[in-house]
Amino acid sequence: MSAPVARSVSIIGCGFVADLYMRSFARHPDIAVSQVFDHDPSRMAAFCDHWKLRGVDSMERFLGNLPVGSLVLNLTNPSAHYDVSKLCLEARHHVYSEKPLATELAQAIELTELAEAKGLLLASAPCSVLGEAAQTLAKAVRDDVAGPVRLVYAELDDGFVPQAPFEDWQSDSGAPWPADDEFAVGCTLEHAGYYLTWLIAMFGSVRRVVAASTEAIPDKPVTGTPDFATATLFFESGVTARLTCSIVASHDHRIRLFGDKGVLQVKQSWDNDAPVKFHKRMTLRRRLFENPLGKRLRLSGETHPKVDRWGAATMNFALGPAEMLDAMAEGRSCRLSSDFGLHLTEVTLAMQNAGEDGIAQDMTTRCDPIEPMPWAQ
Repeated sequence: MSAPVARSVSIIGCGFVADLYMRSFARHPDIAVSQVFDHDPSRMAAFCDHWKLRGVDSMERFLGNLPVGSLVLNLTNPSAHYDVSKLCLEARHHVYSEKPLATELAQAIELTELAEAKGLLLASAPCSVLGEAAQTLAKAVRDDVAGPVRLVYAELDDGFVPQAPFEDWQSDSGAPWPADDEFAVGCTLEHAGYYLTWLIAMFGSVRRVVAASTEAIPDKPVTGTPDFATATLFFESGVTARLTCSIVASHDHRIRLFGDKGVLQVKQSWDNDAPVKFHKRMTLRRRLFENPLGKRLRLSGETHPKVDRWGAATMNFALGPAEMLDAMAEGRSCRLSSDFGLHLTEVTLAMQNAGEDGIAQDMTTRCDPIEPMPWAQ
């Protein structure tokens, strides 16, 4: 069988998020989508018609069409992530999975061990940590702009989502926003990674999680899953962070890093081009305060392709797959490694499953900080 095309991916799952990936791939003309599959023929037909792609009629044919060592994007519903990723790894293909990697830690461990045993790359979203805002913030930490970071506050409050008109939300190819999945899986498992990835990339492994979670809105369309979680994260590097996720509190996606010299702040986690600002701490007479305007920090030179805002996000969903393709070509591990994804999963599950009694849980997995992108070094 011939070698795989150097810059191509295949997609399983043609739902809402798949359109966001296709919007992003439009900014990466060097990456081709070779084929797609979805268990719903009508959904796959609409997706393929909109994006002019080739669909196949079975999972067996999908895997059979691929040369060994191809890259598969697993964009299925969260409940199917483990099964689909396992099938692809067993067929000896690299896998990039939508978040979460799995909904149970044992499943995530099994996938990681399977990938390592077969010499394959396994990664999971979100990939915004590879974007300009996250990379700018990480460089500011490395450059000691704010001095030693003593404490981090990170917010992922999405607003009172159950009252939003989500029945009217549709993707480019007409897929409805997956409300049942979003409510059943939970905002923490769905969204905590948007800042956990940044934190782990900058500060390394989380040593201990002290967390609590609850269902503050028990009359949602789908119930039984926490819609609020908060955690204090103790990192091996000595940094302490507090992360909060909810679909109850007013929209707030700030992250603030408090250092000896001042505060580093980003106000939007879902925007690759969000300003990164340094608010210098100073004294005036007997007052201590931080500069309210702040200084915007920028990287020199070009960074990565940007996408236009769609819905609530301005994120390039293709950054992760693109970096993974680079890693495959260069014979190295990808930045969003399987160890990184596994550790992310363990921390996230500890937060979500903490319950109203709370937990203080030592992590059993670990990973190294992420190497900066070449344009951010």
